[in-house]
Amino acid sequence: MARGKLILNHEENGKTRLNLETRGGKSIEGGLVGEDGDLAAASNVLFQNCFNTWRMTGLTLSVVIK
Repeated sequence: MARGKLILNHEENGKTRLNLETRGGKSIEGGLVGEDGDLAAASNVLFQNCFNTWRMTGLTLSVVIK
């Protein structure tokens, strides 16, 4: 469906947000990263926004660390 990269954006209020930037130039906003670095809530918001964008369920995220 889309290839891209996860981005941690630092906001002016000092919070960090998890976003997805696709190779096609689409940016999908995720949620805020927890104070302890937990990505659960942030990724839930991101997956909901991916659904809202593409209207697909059962998305799979593959992470490659280089």
